Amino acid sequence: MTIALSDGVTTLELDPDLFWDDEFTWQPVEQSSERSITGAWVVDVGERIAGRPITLRPEDDRSGWITRATMSQLQAWAAVPGQSLTLTLRGIAYRVIFRHEDRAIDAEPRVHYADTQPTDWLLATLRFITIE
Repeated sequence: MTIALSDGVTTLELDPDLFWDDEFTWQPVEQSSERSITGAWVVDVGERIAGRPITLRPEDDRSGWITRATMSQLQAWAAVPGQSLTLTLRGIAYRVIFRHEDRAIDAEPRVHYADTQPTDWLLATLRFITIE
């Protein structure tokens, strides 16, 4: 199954071997509790509407490769404050923005070349957060 990222004009196909690292660490329910002035215990519970982190990373150095050309487009999108994108992952579309507070993109060349080419391979970790 493919992983796609689009701004509505340009669509990037990402390596389907990228691993959704934090898929099961997010909970859809928010809860807070405190004792009231009367001594009663008050619990507030609600559904989270957005804010789910989506971190895509290679499972190891043999998977999840991204070309330098793809990375250039990702960097261009990440350079736009608040750039919203549609991430399609396992057939489900998520509206996302880059998670800049956690370093939105980490990348390193698979093999270092002095004369880089758009077809050179990189290992990259991409960090997003849902906005809807």
